[in-house]
Amino acid sequence: MGHTTTDGPRIAGLLLAAGGGRRLGGRPKALLEHRGRPLVEHAVAVLRAGGCEVVHVVLGAAAGAVRERASLPGCVLVDNPDWEEGMGSSLRAGLASLAAAGGPDPDAALVSLVDQPGIGADAVRRVAAAYRDRGALAAAAYDGRRGHPVLLGADRWADVGASAEGDRGARAYLREHEASIVLVECGDVAEAYDIDTAEDLAHLE
Repeated sequence: MGHTTTDGPRIAGLLLAAGGGRRLGGRPKALLEHRGRPLVEHAVAVLRAGGCEVVHVVLGAAAGAVRERASLPGCVLVDNPDWEEGMGSSLRAGLASLAAAGGPDPDAALVSLVDQPGIGADAVRRVAAAYRDRGALAAAAYDGRRGHPVLLGADRWADVGASAEGDRGARAYLREHEASIVLVECGDVAEAYDIDTAEDLAHLE
């Protein structure tokens, strides 16, 4: 019998959770409470429920405290010492971690942000379903505007990582390859707000 074949592509979750919450008085976003749990736990659960068996979590601000206080069993935790440079460095660290991981290679990464708790498993599932091959490029859209999560086929990781700078993450790469992106409307099942300011904390439960 030997190895088992899975029924579909292997899509890994890549959670960017390194932000320092500068406009929140320096509270790391990963540890903000939502429904009685740190936001990072909630975000990992969403990726898992959406079909990502493997989840890599990029930590930065207060990484030690996040490791201590958040329960993240089965996740690969990636420390990004350069997290203050912005989201680009976290995306690079996460994609490098996925590429280096042992075991069967993922066919794609589904990138999500820790501070968007309004985006649940339905949106993750929808965007994951847009996978066609290892060159896949897809993103959730909210009333036609591109947002997260973003699906990056494994063949694109090196180029995305090379172009990820500052706080733009994959934005420059996605703009260049706009014509190839499959937009998956998720506005009916998710809300794409960020938790950036004290006012935004009202979204947390």
